[in-house]
Amino acid sequence: MKLISWNVNGIRACINKGFIDFFKEVDADIFCIQETKCQPEQIELEFEGYTSYWNSAEKKGYSGTAIFTKQEPINVTYGIGIEEHDKEGRVITLEFDKFFMVDIYTPNAKRGLERLGYRQIWEDEIRKYLSKLSKTKPVIMCGDLNVAHKEIDLKNSKANRGNAGFTDEERNKMTELLNAGFTDTYRYLYPDKQDVYSWWSYMGRAREKNIGWRIDYFIVSKDIEKNINEAMIYPEIMGSDHCPVGLEIKL
Repeated sequence: MKLISWNVNGIRACINKGFIDFFKEVDADIFCIQETKCQPEQIELEFEGYTSYWNSAEKKGYSGTAIFTKQEPINVTYGIGIEEHDKEGRVITLEFDKFFMVDIYTPNAKRGLERLGYRQIWEDEIRKYLSKLSKTKPVIMCGDLNVAHKEIDLKNSKANRGNAGFTDEERNKMTELLNAGFTDTYRYLYPDKQDVYSWWSYMGRAREKNIGWRIDYFIVSKDIEKNINEAMIYPEIMGSDHCPVGLEIKL
């Protein structure tokens, strides 16, 4: 089974920058996107053989997630059932026979860390949510998690220490999630691989110089980590400030 995740930084803009070509070429079983920045009625985007599910923010042009899947899910849930966290369209969960597929767009702590306090609460609730799901069946979670977990996951770790996405608080929350019974699929296969990133600033020719961050993930329940066949990052795919990431897993 091939799974893809991509923060498209505005799906309407990304469509004009090669999204459809990549979608068709990669031929994923499930394709998750984050930061759609639109309401479903603002876009017509359908692919033969796929059903799509959209969760948009109440605020137009902001946040949002969507999933395209070849296999019909048993059940679909939008958000995590807590009103405070469900206004921004950040979570979609599809339940299948053998696993849950969870698409997440984690809130950014923002410059000046103005949202770091909220982010900490969010992380705790998401961990509880995923842990509860995993008691029923394995979980595959993907998305822009807005954190570089280890120093190896960004180019300039010393200079960025304490900045949004690389605070001790955010990194510790990622550690707590993994310790709760989950696996970072890319680092499971490639624990020491350097200079592999999924996001680059638009400033200073960062992408051209590969001055980036790995903040897009596939996380799976630890009990299915041995089923991971491959974890992919597609830095050559343009269209957003993020590139797609992928997972091949046998279930």
